[in-house]
Formats: sequence, structure tokens, C-alpha cells
Amino acid sequence: MTIQQNPTNKAIWPGIAGGAYKPLSNHDIKRIHSTALDVLENIGIAHPTPELLEYALPKGCIVGDDGRLKFPRALVEDIIASTKKQIPYYGVDPKYDFEVSGESVYTGTAGEAVNILDYKTQTYRPSKLTDLYDAARMVNQLDNIHILMQPFIATEHSEDLYNHDINIAYAQLAGTAKPFTLSISQPKHIDPIISLFDTFLGKEGAFLERPFCYILGCPIRSPLAFSKNNLAVLIKTAQLGLPTDSCVASQAGATAPAALAGAMVQTFAETLAGLCVVNLVRPGMPMCFGMWPFITDLRTGNFTGGSGEEALIISAAAQLCNYYGLITSGPAGMTDSKTMDAQAGYEKGITTSTVALAGSNIISFYPGMVGSLMAQSFEGMVIDNDMLGNVLRVVRGIEVTDETLSYDVIKETVYGQGHYLDHPQTYKLMRSEFVYPEMADRRLPEEWQKDGSKTIYDRAHEKVKEMLSNYYPDHIDPAADIRIRDNFPIKLKPADMKPGNGRWDKE
Repeated sequence: MTIQQNPTNKAIWPGIAGGAYKPLSNHDIKRIHSTALDVLENIGIAHPTPELLEYALPKGCIVGDDGRLKFPRALVEDIIASTKKQIPYYGVDPKYDFEVSGESVYTGTAGEAVNILDYKTQTYRPSKLTDLYDAARMVNQLDNIHILMQPFIATEHSEDLYNHDINIAYAQLAGTAKPFTLSISQPKHIDPIISLFDTFLGKEGAFLERPFCYILGCPIRSPLAFSKNNLAVLIKTAQLGLPTDSCVASQAGATAPAALAGAMVQTFAETLAGLCVVNLVRPGMPMCFGMWPFITDLRTGNFTGGSGEEALIISAAAQLCNYYGLITSGPAGMTDSKTMDAQAGYEKGITTSTVALAGSNIISFYPGMVGSLMAQSFEGMVIDNDMLGNVLRVVRGIEVTDETLSYDVIKETVYGQGHYLDHPQTYKLMRSEFVYPEMADRRLPEEWQKDGSKTIYDRAHEKVKEMLSNYYPDHIDPAADIRIRDNFPIKLKPADMKPGNGRWDKE
């Protein structure tokens, strides 16, 4: 295998290259690709807006007698070839900057759930703005999560979409210094949010010079129809030159064919339509290609995120997109379990491992998400961060060199002490060869019993309390915060952002 350079002297690092798992042959990939282009050229996408047609018709797209927008095959192929094959992700703090290209793997939260799973009562409650801020604070402390992608909504503000969008932007900005993403409900909210970010930066236009937040959405309503508001958001971000993540989440057996190959064809075509929109508006514009085929349990018609079929199809999607050099995002770490139990563990593990091995660039691995994306567990975020460290170590693989083959080390030890525990090579490789999970319990059984026989869920709850009672980021300058609050309807109170607020310190 290709030896991966280790820039950190640690066992894992952001941007480890995936791509070892390839469930499709190259012939399969070309057939899926060709059929998807047939779909775009002959069936097309329903409900194109007049704004889109202003860009699409002069470039050779046509509206058929059925009212659907058809994309010529040659146009789509040219756009795939010309779209940029690398995307910069900027952190609020530049130390978190990185550039995505090739099969490099980074991870983020995801979900937009509407509930929080309470550890003590094991019941769901509506997610609030303070929960989003708390999740952002956690992501800033979890090393294996590289991007904060909006994990849930602020349900108490969901009736007023402007207030909701402004406040989720502020809560995530206040909570993390890493790159983050937002789902914005209407394009008219984008300019005020950019103004909020400029106020934080202290200069008009500063955000677009170095955008630390991606505005994402789902411009397609499967099967093969545009979603009006999300399409308008996608067009607006392209007009601004703001890179975006266009996510298409069809569901095999419900809004896409039950045949997994057919679901891939449709979802690839739908996501290509989003890429075409972006590049029709601004040629060469990079876009994170969010091809997210989901699965239906055909016994009930319910969505299932933790199935083997989901692990397979999202990995195949990553391989397909990597074949054409597209920058990808992919969902993983979902579970249909209602809590953080053994079912959650195995479902999250299989989907996260396969899509990482397949080389999806931005893995939206849903840390802590339970209940088929309906709820978020703070304890689950900590557990899944732990799990992800091991997944990334698997993706990194084994480096085989003259030095690592260790012939001389074996010879010295066999004729010497007879063990490797205090050999210089062991000390040298202690941190760069091995990952040491924080939540997984590797102690002897008697030590575990003496400590109260705690489960990983129990230990994670203690860790969450520690993280959220003591850590409050302060990267927003107080003067800038005053200006933000003077100009925008910020609902997150200053007292909510300091120790002693009662959410976790009295728990």
C-alpha cells in the first residue's frame, strides 16, 4: 500500500487517505454513470424555477413538453471535468484550516434532529438553542471530529425562520472555532448571516474572503424534482462564490428504486443536477458532492440508517464519486436504536468503517445520533468520537518499510530480554502507531468492579458533565458580541455562555 505521511507524530490525523474498500468494479461505475446521464438528459428534473432557467437555457438545457428541465449529456460531462477537485475548509480559528482533495477523509457531525436523548430518564425532549451551543462546545473538544455540521434544530424558534437561522449561526459560531455548516431555510437570510459573521470579524466583506461556514441544503426532492427554497439557497451561495455542500438524500424503496444500483443511478443523477446548477451559475465553482442514498426497511416503510445495505450503498457512492474526482460527503454512524446500546454500537461501527475505508471526503458520521435521526445523545457524541479514532486507525493501514519489518529488533529481543516492552522501538512508536481510546474500558475486570461496574454510557455521561460544566469558548471579542446583539435578535443569553448557568454544573 502507499505509505501515508504522518504530519502529527500521532497514530491518526485529519485527512488520512481512504479508498481501500471498493464494492464496485470500474465497469459497474461506468454503467451507473452512463445511466445517470441518460436520466438527466431524457427524464430531467421537475419544477425548475425561472431563476434557474435564466442560467440553464442559454447553456443548452431544455424544458421538455413535460415541464422538466433536461441536461444535455455533453454539458454534464464538461461540468464534471471542469469542477474544482479540491475545496478549502476554513476554521473560525485558522489552526483548524484544511483542504480536501483526492480520497482524504475528514469527519463532522450531522443530523438536524429535533430531540435530545436524556441520559437519566431515557426519554426524548425537544432540542433547544442552548443544546446546539453545548454541542458546538463539545465538538471543539473532540479531536476526532473536524467539522461542526448542524446536529439539530432549535425547536423553540422553529416557527420564526429568520430568528431560527440567525440564532443557529450565532450559537455555532460562539461554540466552536472549527469549520461549521448551516442549513438555511430561505435565501434572503444569507446576507444577514454573512453580516453577522462580518461583525464578528470586524470588517465588511471579511467572511467571503475566508468563509469558515458552509451553507448547505437539499435542492432536490426525490424522485427527480427541485425543492424551491433549497434550490434558491444553492443559487444564492453560488452567486456569492461561497462553496456549498449540496446533499441529496433519496431513500431506496420509497423515493428511489429498491434495487441498490437503481438507487445509485437516481441519486447520482440528482446530485449531478445540483453540481450543474452551481456551475451554471458560476463555472468552475467547487461543491461538496453530497450523494446520500438511504435505505427503507420494506417490512414497515420506515427509514433505516444502520443497515448493512446502508453501509454498502454509501461506500459505493463514495467510490463512484472518487472515480470522477468529485469532493464528496457521505452519511455514516446512524442507528435505528433509540439509545446508545449494543445495537447502536454495531450499526454505527459498520457504516462509519465502510464509508471511511471507501474514502468519502467529509464523513457526516452522526456522532450521538439515535432513533433513526430523530434524537441526539451528548453521551453518544463522546462514545462515537472514541469509536472514530479506531476507525481512522483502520483506514490508515499498516506501513511496511525496512524499519517497520523490525528484523533487527526481533533478533535483539530474541537473544536479549525476551520481550519488547522496554525496547527503544516500543517507546518510539507508542504514540505514532497506536490509538488509545478514552471511553473504552481496557482495565482488568476486578478494577472495573471496584470502580462501580460502570458501562461506557455511564463513563461518557461523566465526561459530558466535565466538558460542559467547565469549558466556555471566548473567541468572540466582547465588543464584537455587543455589536452583534445590538444588530441581530440573538436569543442565546450571555448567562447561558458562562459557568454557573445550571445546565450541567448542577446535574
